[in-house]
Amino acid sequence: MPHLPIDQRHAWRTLASHAQTMRYRHLGDLFADEPARHLRYTRQAAGLTLDLSKQRWNGDTLALLLDLARDAGVPEAIQSLLGGERVNRSEDRPALHTALRLPVDTSLVVEGEDLVPAVHATLDQMATLVERFHAGQCRGATGKAIRHVVNLGVGGSDLGPLMVTHALSDYRPVGLHPVEVHFASTMDGSQLADHLARLNPETTLFVLSSKSFTTIDTLSNAHTARDWLMARLGNEEGVDAELVMRQHFIGVSASPEKMAEWGIAPQHQLECWDWVGGRYSLWGAIGLPIALVVGMECFHELLAGAHAMDTHFREAPLEDNLPVLLALAGVWNVNFLDIRAHSILPYDGRLEYFAAYLEQLEMESNGKSVTHDGREVGYSTCPVVWGQLGPNAQHAFYQLLHQGTQAVECDFIATLKRYDDVVEPGTRDHLMGQHRLALANCFAQSRLLMLGDDAIDSEGPRPGHKRYRGNQPSTTLLLDRLTPATLGALIALYEHKVFVQATLWDINPFDQWGVELGKTIAGETQRILESHAGLEAMDDSTRALIEAVWAAEAGDS
Repeated sequence: MPHLPIDQRHAWRTLASHAQTMRYRHLGDLFADEPARHLRYTRQAAGLTLDLSKQRWNGDTLALLLDLARDAGVPEAIQSLLGGERVNRSEDRPALHTALRLPVDTSLVVEGEDLVPAVHATLDQMATLVERFHAGQCRGATGKAIRHVVNLGVGGSDLGPLMVTHALSDYRPVGLHPVEVHFASTMDGSQLADHLARLNPETTLFVLSSKSFTTIDTLSNAHTARDWLMARLGNEEGVDAELVMRQHFIGVSASPEKMAEWGIAPQHQLECWDWVGGRYSLWGAIGLPIALVVGMECFHELLAGAHAMDTHFREAPLEDNLPVLLALAGVWNVNFLDIRAHSILPYDGRLEYFAAYLEQLEMESNGKSVTHDGREVGYSTCPVVWGQLGPNAQHAFYQLLHQGTQAVECDFIATLKRYDDVVEPGTRDHLMGQHRLALANCFAQSRLLMLGDDAIDSEGPRPGHKRYRGNQPSTTLLLDRLTPATLGALIALYEHKVFVQATLWDINPFDQWGVELGKTIAGETQRILESHAGLEAMDDSTRALIEAVWAAEAGDS
């Protein structure tokens, strides 16, 4: 007998009824009702502290949400994910990003194969390459040591490595041959053109990161990079095309055949696997740029932090499980309080790209409207996720958060300790003061979003344009310090949150057919643009846009 849709089950309907009373409760009243509210809704694991006390819920709400999680099979789903079962149902394969951070002395047998040896073989190959770079032994076609590495990738092959390398820039190893890492993802070539204008081809190497090795964005940049190298180095004595390809390119893909066909030397091919989605892939060979910036020791610490969160996710009871609780708060807001916007607000400049990373992780994973068995969902799934560094956002879109008509859930992210290791006392004191200033703003903003006008001492009535309604839910995430380990745990926390929400919504977070369809349509449109044929199949608007391009090109000729 088919199972009931999630929104028709008793647990969901009970929550919906409960929400009718909670919808009109103010967070200020909830805090007044529970003097120890912070303690009740705060949990810790893997160097992270998760404070959910500013969510618009009470003990009854959380108990009902936990009932919903059990009814939806969340405990069983967690074991299925981590055990290597085929949780990616539409593509009929496991989702094994957690296998990429398993310690070398463990084992994970999936369909008769232990995955750990292959994972660590790739990590060892990465370590060899990184050691050569940092020793100045990785040389270009003219014999000069490589100083610049440009990562060519898009989506998860760009956003994850970019975010982590920026976040962990404090951990650059000292005393080694300097290697600068750059990123180019845009198919229009604008980012790449900027790099090519500034870099020396003799000391520049390109990493082509594409799981399929067919991604048009990446390959278009790769062809441009190859032509640039050939044009600049091809006339050098003793330099031929084969030498340039061997010394200036590294490939990361699940398709060694396509890498070899493109010209990537076997010793410069790193393996990734089709059982890891792109947005979950920074833990393996796609993370080579991260290892080049921070070294393999720190890269292993990043993996260890994520694995610590994996272990917590597997072993902690639901009521103490950080990813589960974070997921339940999101479902409560989206499905029962009708809050469909979610802002990510780090108060640490090193996390500048974290919101962009989560935009892909959450919306590409859970931006779905069809259940596992093909039914159209009758409820909201993923909210619109966006964000910015909190101190910058305060001068941009916080106006909407405080006084706009759109309710928004916010995640505030901050680090407790920073700059205490700066050697010069005066500079250290100034920087630690700036860090306290950032923390003060972080805590003050979440308090104002919660309480509204009641957070402000006022001598009399306030005019309407100076009123704050408050009652905006938020979560505060504190890291003991921003280290490779705590960053790994933070990323894994959100990965698992996404999976729990997908389980509750009965959708597949590991495919992206909408993205694939967009690529197909773009390819068809490109062929029309280039061939000047097939325009009759287009709609009136697209036809006019294509004709505008042709007219512009004709005017240039």
